[in-house]
Amino acid sequence: MPLKKGKSQKAISDNIRTEMKSGKPHKQAVAIAMRTAKMAGGGEVKRTRKKIKGGGAATKGLFFYEID
Repeated sequence: MPLKKGKSQKAISDNIRTEMKSGKPHKQAVAIAMRTAKMAGGGEVKRTRKKIKGGGAATKGLFFYEID
């Protein structure tokens, strides 16, 4: 399935999901999705950690993507 061309959080998430379904490791899928978002238009896409209420394994190590 082709990757979505866009810089929105949804487009990046969908691209990561698509790459992981095709058998790529998570880190590689993230790199591909970020490169696709960067090529979609000018600006920079940053990967940042944000503080989340709650705890536990479900929120541990989550990354969010900010678009300039």
